[in-house]
Amino acid sequence: MRLKFLSVLGLVLLPVSAHAADQAAASACAGQLSKDGQLLYSKVAPTMTPKTDIKDALTGVARPMVMNGSMSRDNARAAAEAAGECLKFLK
Repeated sequence: MRLKFLSVLGLVLLPVSAHAADQAAASACAGQLSKDGQLLYSKVAPTMTPKTDIKDALTGVARPMVMNGSMSRDNARAAAEAAGECLKFLK
């Protein structure tokens, strides 16, 4: 009975451990981004879920920034592509 409990406990804790490793990898990746990439990453990362469409999430953040002139279209595209690679670790 005790062995079964420990096995179940291990299965429950496994996803938490895996997620923590993913968060660390995502944070390390984000640390290498440009200033614009880090900005996009920081706005999208807290909203990430396994079902989040990364491209849609980044577009939703970057588009208003381009429209209000705080980021150029070219910078936004490059920053979003790089940030997207880091955000993949959070899925």
